Amino acid sequence: MRAQRKALIVLVFSAIAVVGLAATAAQAQGGKPEVKSAEAFGIIWDHGNGNANGKRPHGGSSPNLTWHGGRVQHGTTNVYPIYWGSSWTSPGDKITGLKTFYSGVGGSMYANTNTEYNDGSGNVSSSVSFASDVTDLSAAPSRAPSTTDVLNEVAKLYPQPIAYAYYPVYIDQPRGNAGYCAWHSSGTINGVRVQFGFFFNLDGDPSCDPGSPSSLGHSQGLAALANVSGHELSEMLTDPQLNAWYDQKGDENSDKCAWTFSGSVAIGGQSWKIQGNWSNAAANSRTGYGNVGCIETS
Repeated sequence: MRAQRKALIVLVFSAIAVVGLAATAAQAQGGKPEVKSAEAFGIIWDHGNGNANGKRPHGGSSPNLTWHGGRVQHGTTNVYPIYWGSSWTSPGDKITGLKTFYSGVGGSMYANTNTEYNDGSGNVSSSVSFASDVTDLSAAPSRAPSTTDVLNEVAKLYPQPIAYAYYPVYIDQPRGNAGYCAWHSSGTINGVRVQFGFFFNLDGDPSCDPGSPSSLGHSQGLAALANVSGHELSEMLTDPQLNAWYDQKGDENSDKCAWTFSGSVAIGGQSWKIQGNWSNAAANSRTGYGNVGCIETS
């Protein structure tokens, strides 16, 4: 149930704010921008975590996603990746690789797996545009940050953000004892609604590794980040404000297919090993891979 899922998130993220924070006195005096963050959704539990999405049986009468009244992403979603931490001076292929991913994912057959969902005003748009990226060499958190911590980092770099844009934040720190690889959320910066995500450094992390073959030409760390980036991007498109499409347990479309694959997907002229997304249409017609409703391409 959704209530149980929220309780679990609170246990895992003891520091995560559920409804965010009001402006502090310093903000009122012209300091930090005012931010308000929601909870973390679309949590990608690691392979070894007993809560791992995709490993739990479907409850109730239907496994399908249902609409809960919220908006989906229309038009073009602008993406502004943020790389946080002093180690990003030596990024290897990760920054350039993620630029390729975000520059090429828009309109791809992979992105089109999200477009069957609508909000009464129209279907999810698969149009995604890489806007620009920025590196912040200040020290990133060495612990699991709260959603407010991450949104404050976005606000630090984008105090006047683009409405409904997506700001994925990649830190240079490993996840340590955290039982998850990434998440996405929604919030406001100075009253402007934005979406954002959070990603650990997954270099050498077998429990967050999709097992991408080296023949695809990506380092292990980039391949791991690309997989979870696809997961969070898909959920951001279909459930941007955490009140649109999810099932009766609270799982979003990518949660339901976490760590399941059926080959590779073509994005930006390259092949990537990225998990599939849940399709109600595929589930109803028993055409998803494994006949469980997951698809990697439209």
